[in-house]
Amino acid sequence: MTKPLADKAEVALEFPDKLYIGTFGRSDRFDAHLDETGIWLSLHRTGSDDLRKTVRMHFRYGLFADILSDLAKTVNSMPASDRDHRTALRDATQALYTALQAADQNNPDETSAATANEEVRLLHIME
Repeated sequence: MTKPLADKAEVALEFPDKLYIGTFGRSDRFDAHLDETGIWLSLHRTGSDDLRKTVRMHFRYGLFADILSDLAKTVNSMPASDRDHRTALRDATQALYTALQAADQNNPDETSAATANEEVRLLHIME
């Protein structure tokens, strides 16, 4: 199910001989969900044939975890005055953490406790 975008997105796809750039705004929609192997993200612009476009990306879990870790390392590059975006990111990562923890508790036979290193890594992501 798609939802409206809360902010803007820009996608650039660069090939040796071509560059495709697409922008998505608040009137566009997105879908993000997990599957057996990773994270799906889709951006959709609806409308007439000349305006309509869709971008779909799939990141395997290991890559997505690396992306989150790298984002955690660069949090200080956000302007200190940008509290609204910091709060939104913190709330979203907390919601993901809580959902993952609940899933672990619902399936105790399929999961093991997080290692100390994993907990520290996640705390850095959520800061």
